[in-house]
Amino acid sequence: MVGFLLTSIIIFVVVVVLIAALIAAGSEKTTEVEPNSVLQISLNYPVTERTPNNPLSALGFLGIDGDKSIGLNDILANIKKAKTDPDIKGIYLEESNVPIGQATAEEIRNALIDFKKSGKFIVAYSEIYTQGFYYLASVADKVYINPKGIFLFHGFSQEIPFLKGALDKLGIEAQIIKVGTYKSAVEPLFLTKMSPANRLQVNSYLGSLYDHFLSGISASRNINRDSLFNYANELKVRFPEDALKYKLVDGLKYKDEVLADLKQRTGTDKKGDLKSVELGEYTKSETKKDDSKKASKNRIAIVYASGEINGGDGGDNSIGSERVSKALREARQNDKVKAVVFRVNSPGGSSLASDVIWREVMLTKKVKPIIVSMGDYAASGGYYISCAADSIFAEPNTLTGSIGIFAILPNMQKLFNDKLGVTFDGVKTGKYADLGNISRPLSPEEKAILQSQVDHGYDDFTKAVATGRHKTQAYINSIGQGRVWTGEQAIKNGLVDRLGNISDAIKSAAKEAKIKNYKLVAYPEQKSIFNRFGAGLSAEMKMHFVKSELGDNFKYYEQIKDVTQMMRTPQARLPYDIVIN
Repeated sequence: MVGFLLTSIIIFVVVVVLIAALIAAGSEKTTEVEPNSVLQISLNYPVTERTPNNPLSALGFLGIDGDKSIGLNDILANIKKAKTDPDIKGIYLEESNVPIGQATAEEIRNALIDFKKSGKFIVAYSEIYTQGFYYLASVADKVYINPKGIFLFHGFSQEIPFLKGALDKLGIEAQIIKVGTYKSAVEPLFLTKMSPANRLQVNSYLGSLYDHFLSGISASRNINRDSLFNYANELKVRFPEDALKYKLVDGLKYKDEVLADLKQRTGTDKKGDLKSVELGEYTKSETKKDDSKKASKNRIAIVYASGEINGGDGGDNSIGSERVSKALREARQNDKVKAVVFRVNSPGGSSLASDVIWREVMLTKKVKPIIVSMGDYAASGGYYISCAADSIFAEPNTLTGSIGIFAILPNMQKLFNDKLGVTFDGVKTGKYADLGNISRPLSPEEKAILQSQVDHGYDDFTKAVATGRHKTQAYINSIGQGRVWTGEQAIKNGLVDRLGNISDAIKSAAKEAKIKNYKLVAYPEQKSIFNRFGAGLSAEMKMHFVKSELGDNFKYYEQIKDVTQMMRTPQARLPYDIVIN
């Protein structure tokens, strides 16, 4: 009886919250931007490809802190809108502590550079400048740092955690089947340090990323690139005064002094409050309508594919082959849609699921133009689903390529026998009836069978790329082998057609479709919190709890989780989670 009563109360509370969410979403007011305002940009929430569809974010009055992350789509749209908004006098770029991918940062940075063409100002301020935030802030007219602040400028590094020692202690052997000299996703499972081939590729793409980073700052701050390299290499910037001395910043100011500077720039009385609007709120401000595009029946579809690739439905931040395939199919069959921009931001995943999506890209290409816009990653399976497009755009610091296949099968015999005292026995009707049994090692014959399957998958992969890129399979094999390339490098080896952002891809799609007036439509339809309600939402809440508890150690939890997932099917994915420090 008590259990029934408790369940009824929980259901009642949930229903009340959902009704409140619907009311709040339906009554959401338009943001009024006051004259002489500044657009305040502080990226303190995760930057996803699209702003999440979450009505609970409006329930602050109930004490509910909804998902406040903002999508790259809205960030770029808001900066573009602010460029011509007479009420916005400039941008205040404030300390941002959420790490974002390098290609995502590139898109935002380029949007800020374009904003400056309006003649409006950008002022940046922070107490702590990470290298990622400074890369954005370096385009500002004035860059200020707190006099007692921290300025990090030390170069790029990448550290890979290796799990072999832990697996040995547990009595688990990772049986590896792979194709690709550089396909190093599996190395942490059977090595204790980087292989020479992996070290070569990491040095290559890390060097390319760093060179682009220095070149961008050099152009914005008018400082010699070699000088910048020397500042970082010798760690010459140790205090805010050093950053000022080497002209990396324009002044040492406390926040009140920065606000006084902004008041002066906007013509605000010294005793008055600075008029500002936050990025998330600015999304809800009115936009001047483009009547010419509204009247047009033509559409360009943007199909978003973000996250790891697996079978099934997936979500807004994971790629399910069924959901993305359906989105491509709907865009293809919609007569109003004249071209498709396929936005790919993925480290790869299941090779089978990747092939399912690749097929839909091929079918779409036969009907209408399809242009790929790559985000932070479009590697391995992410490249597989991209390679059939008419044209591929990437940022200079996109990570792509990684053309290779691998499979992992654990041998847990020592764990079961020696650690747990568990033994197994059984019968079978065929020689290979228990192929894949984790309680024993693979026989040489079984390993050969699995290797042939992975080899076959790699052959399919390289054929698909060769066909899509109009190259020979032998050439694709020579630049494949699991090797990771930056967008800048991929231009030279033919894996990418042009450097550019999603706006460039949209313009190219319109040109290919021979249309000038069009509206943009997004696929697949975003899932709201109501779609996710139940087991899915419960899992998200549990993951949020784990992340908050583990803090920086969450990355190790994710690595172990990824390894478990990778053991299910052959994988076409990046070597590991690439984090640039």
